[in-house]
Amino acid sequence: MFKNHPKGLLAAALANMGERFGFYTMMAILVLFLQAKFGLSGTNAGLIYSIFYFSIYILAFVGGLIADKTRNYKRTILIGLIVMAVGYFMLAFPTPTPVPNKILFLVISCFGLFTIAFGNGLFKGNLQALVGQMYDNPTYGKMRDSGFSLFYMFINVGALFAPLVAVGMRNWWLARNSFEYNASLPELCHGYLEGTLTPEAQERLTTLASQVSLNGPVTDLSAFVNNYLNVFTTGFHYAFGIAIIAMAISLTIYLVNKNRFPNPASKAKSGSHPSADEIHMDAKEVKQRLYALFAVFGVVIFFWFSFHQNGLTLTFFAKDYTDLSGIVINLGLVTIQGAEIFQSINPIFIVLLTPIIMAVFGWLRARGKEPSTPKKIAIGMFIAALAYVVMAVGSLGLPLKTEVDAMGGLTDAQRVTPMLLIGTYFILTVAELFISPLGISFVSKVAPPQYQGIMQGGWLGATAIGNQLLFIGAIFYGSVPMWLTWTVFVIACLISMFTMLFMLRWLERVAK
Repeated sequence: MFKNHPKGLLAAALANMGERFGFYTMMAILVLFLQAKFGLSGTNAGLIYSIFYFSIYILAFVGGLIADKTRNYKRTILIGLIVMAVGYFMLAFPTPTPVPNKILFLVISCFGLFTIAFGNGLFKGNLQALVGQMYDNPTYGKMRDSGFSLFYMFINVGALFAPLVAVGMRNWWLARNSFEYNASLPELCHGYLEGTLTPEAQERLTTLASQVSLNGPVTDLSAFVNNYLNVFTTGFHYAFGIAIIAMAISLTIYLVNKNRFPNPASKAKSGSHPSADEIHMDAKEVKQRLYALFAVFGVVIFFWFSFHQNGLTLTFFAKDYTDLSGIVINLGLVTIQGAEIFQSINPIFIVLLTPIIMAVFGWLRARGKEPSTPKKIAIGMFIAALAYVVMAVGSLGLPLKTEVDAMGGLTDAQRVTPMLLIGTYFILTVAELFISPLGISFVSKVAPPQYQGIMQGGWLGATAIGNQLLFIGAIFYGSVPMWLTWTVFVIACLISMFTMLFMLRWLERVAK
């Protein structure tokens, strides 16, 4: 599989698995943690979520600037790994719930999130830049797209396990404290403490409390509410702690394989491809390449605004509207069940589908019919629109979120099949494989050599802007019919596709 690719590719992918593990841990549990810990509404939790994901990607632009200025990509990446681990430690330290001072503890949590985002900014774009520099060697140049697809597939191995481990840890801690998992309970518990429950919701809370208590019927509802919230969120804290272990593994892999990665700061040796400092382009070509990159950056904002709803509104949908009763993985001491496990579906499909899509592209390449990278990105945006069409059709007839809250949550019989989300994630993954790894490849190919790090940061910066808009999805989710929420993302993806097609010939010409 790695034949005809540089030796450092696999090492770079394995080193990045810890970052993916942490990323998908956050994607799976962050908004649910914020709601369970602080009793935040979906909109407020979504706002923090979107700011966090904006910070992760916009700080990659800063990290790229630092690496380009110092020409020390390797040290910047190393510092990023360490800083991320510190941020996860801040979130992993268990604090009491309900929190004694909501503002203070929320500020501490947000500072931990910022620390993770800053470390990620130093790490993510610069490692991608190093991978791109491996393919500056003419020996490997024609394999650039497939190389980034392989890189993307292997880093998602960490993403595959992260949600399952996080859910398993949370549920293990619940079981150890004589409770079972229920997706609706944290929101009902906070509603009880705030005195906002309707009589119907209050009755449902009483019923669920006795159902999840392994010590028999609950007689003191107030004590149950406080205890359940504390145990539930402590399990989440421990899940963040596992991400620290993943970061340590990535750090070890990176240090062991550090010498396999290219070093732009050193002069090219005889027989090796030239370093970034030794390649020069005329000002007109540099300007054209930068214009093309900025155009693509602007287009993909709409895609990321739609795609990264998988950690926000799609996670809310799994919690509020999806029947989770049949999705249980029993591992003896640990039972894996929860809305968060849907976040494992995307990386599973990435690992399974990447070889298939690469084989299709390889078959087309051998016949001289492989689409250009910009055309692949446009196709991916159309596929993403189809995913949300599926969600819109599957959500027809569902009650508003406000109606669900008034009822105290839906029963299993009132919820939709999990196959709706699984099918949506399948289609979204295909779209992602047409856009994300190939977009990174496009940037590494088109970016002028002296701007490799900062342009990779620019790609991530465009992702950041899309992520900053994520909270709009949370606003729609809580206030309009479900089918209309998903239609917004259909429109956003189609805007991206048509804009990309409009610029296609120009982009193909610049990328030659």
